[in-house]
Amino acid sequence: MSKAIRIEQTGGPEVMRLVDHDPGAPGPGQLRIRNHAIGVNYIDVYFRTGAYPMPLPGGIGMEAAGVVEEVGEGVTGFAPGDRVAYAAGPPGAYAQVHNMPAKSVVALPESVDFESAAALMLKGMTVQYLFHRTVRLQPGQTILFHAAAGGVGLIAMQWARAIGVTVIGTAGSEEKAELARRHGCHHVILYRKEDIVERVREITNGAMVPVVYDSVGKDTFDASLAALAPFGTMVSFGASSGPVPPVPLTALRGTLYLTRPSLLAYAERREDLEAMANGLFEMVGSGKVRAIIERRMPLAEAAQAHRDLESRRTTGATLLQP
Repeated sequence: MSKAIRIEQTGGPEVMRLVDHDPGAPGPGQLRIRNHAIGVNYIDVYFRTGAYPMPLPGGIGMEAAGVVEEVGEGVTGFAPGDRVAYAAGPPGAYAQVHNMPAKSVVALPESVDFESAAALMLKGMTVQYLFHRTVRLQPGQTILFHAAAGGVGLIAMQWARAIGVTVIGTAGSEEKAELARRHGCHHVILYRKEDIVERVREITNGAMVPVVYDSVGKDTFDASLAALAPFGTMVSFGASSGPVPPVPLTALRGTLYLTRPSLLAYAERREDLEAMANGLFEMVGSGKVRAIIERRMPLAEAAQAHRDLESRRTTGATLLQP
């Protein structure tokens, strides 16, 4: 019998339990995948707390890499033994074995190992759509990116450097600031000590920035809007500090744009999922982006992984080992 993390109710990390769980044979359109490495992401917290509703009892986790064990009826393009990765629903990746819709799974090239894939799929495809679809960045631009030393942030720093974009990043400590700099961040604002808006004004000589990428939410939202140049875009793609309160349209000052994108929406069509994954794998294969894995923890310690993530004590990626 295989093991999996399951939850019966929403709540804190303590609601997650390691139990015996065999998903059985894959249904029509599904693949049975034996996970070799599992990614931990903030979206998992949203599902655990109920911020993102899901049927209960159920599994949790969106991202993993492994090997196909069995192919369900009607599936083409995959065979037992194939190396694969995924970063989409339904939740349940915190498991030794997981049945996934084949339409949400991509083939993993030999150039990308299982751990790198589990650390990069969700976060890396997030950066891909943020930089190339939500707002198509151009060489020479200067952007503001919050949580520059976080799991998504460190990938974004490398990606921005590769395409010639200057990044102003925020971080909570000098140690995190130095980590962000090492991975391509040009200017770091220590948000606990410095005024974000004034520092952006100083760095840009008053021009401010055309786009802000904000996964922090409540604590940084107002500063993010204030840091935008006229006709700039505020990209709110997370809420690690809590949800943003209702915002009056007048906060956009008549010229600003506000969007709340999600990977699940951008990856809804199979061709878009494959394009994002291929774009990520190309960056990894070229050496321009690499996985920054901070820690590896047993599957049984998923609750502690969530505590660390929610406390903002982490940098880079955390992996669960099945």
